Amino acid sequence: MTTGPVVFDPMSLPVDDNVNKYTFCVELKSSQWLLQKGKMIAYYGRIDFNGFGRGRLDSILRTSFHSPMHAADWVVAEGSGKMLLADRAFDVNSYDLEDGNLTIRSGNLLAFQPSLALKQSIVPGFLTLIGTGKFVAASNGPVVFLEPPIRVDPQALVGWSDCPSPCHHYDHGYMTGVLGGIRSLTGLGGTSGEEHQFEFVGAGTVLLQSTEVLMAEQPTGAVPQQAGVPGGGPGTGQPGAVPRLPGQLGDLQRRFGL
Repeated sequence: MTTGPVVFDPMSLPVDDNVNKYTFCVELKSSQWLLQKGKMIAYYGRIDFNGFGRGRLDSILRTSFHSPMHAADWVVAEGSGKMLLADRAFDVNSYDLEDGNLTIRSGNLLAFQPSLALKQSIVPGFLTLIGTGKFVAASNGPVVFLEPPIRVDPQALVGWSDCPSPCHHYDHGYMTGVLGGIRSLTGLGGTSGEEHQFEFVGAGTVLLQSTEVLMAEQPTGAVPQQAGVPGGGPGTGQPGAVPRLPGQLGDLQRRFGL
């Protein structure tokens, strides 16, 4: 006997839980969530999405969002209904903080409740959530939770909770070898996790994804160059779109923590 796909409606969708491992459902009840642009794939109900810079959202900026470098990448979702979040078929999960702090790679964070305060980490490319509340994050494969002391491949690192920021660790061969010297001087060739790691010490938890392949960066709010997408650009039947060049100033600022 064959069974068809599960068809959801507003009543059967889960409340603040996964629909499947790639999709998460947030329920709003005259409430707000902060949402990274491009992560909402559908919603039921009456939900408004507003960017920062509007007067009535100043209170959220004061209490929940303290990262001006990333402000253009985020919106406030408010109203009543159910909202589906996803990110390019990466694994998506929710996490609860209880009077804690968690630092996470900025591209992995999809959404969080305003009861949490988001701050810009001193580690480039990462953001820190502080307080009590729920947040939703994506990863390239399931997340593994590990205790320090530990050294991890930087590409596998998703974040860390309640422990000091990591320091760099380079193996002896990298520091003394010819290829390591060339790489350190020129930056050519890169390094593997066996040559260069992030070292964590102290109490806390380290979050790793189950692969060494980072989630590819994607400009938030950019219209994809695909046929059938309004504003999809030349060659898609949608005139007037200006293609976004890689490496623009905002991308460089986020990458280097400027």
